[in-house]
Amino acid sequence: MPVLRLEEFLNRHHTPFTTIVHSTTYTAQGTAAVAHVPGREMAKTVIVNADGCLAMAVLPSNKQLDMALFRSMTGAQFVTLATEEEFDRAFPDCELGAMPPFGNLYNVPVYVEESLTHDREIVFNAGYHSELVRMSFRDFCQLVHPVVARFAMRSATA
Repeated sequence: MPVLRLEEFLNRHHTPFTTIVHSTTYTAQGTAAVAHVPGREMAKTVIVNADGCLAMAVLPSNKQLDMALFRSMTGAQFVTLATEEEFDRAFPDCELGAMPPFGNLYNVPVYVEESLTHDREIVFNAGYHSELVRMSFRDFCQLVHPVVARFAMRSATA
């Protein structure tokens, strides 16, 4: 099951979801492959430091975060990838690097890449490196209220 905080939140809001258990992976593209989810449909959560505050950038696993676009979109002066030490403390119930894109549960703003809105469903880490959640993208947006914008570029390896 997803981390307890996420599972309770989804159940409290009567939101249907399914879980996908898979062998342990540590990259979004690797997870998409073993879970048989197209890379464009697998959402990865990238934690950034924007002017000293953490933020979630949620984008398809086959794309990369364009820092200049993200900085421009947020109006931040400085945007860098957050260090593991910075974000590990913010997500104490999640395995390092497996945070679900529910920043609202952790007091972290969420930004979703516009290209994810073209899919009916969203698939993402459930807080563990061996489990995913699949749910309606519409439900996700109603629960998280993310800022939707274009801030990704095609991955050189995708």
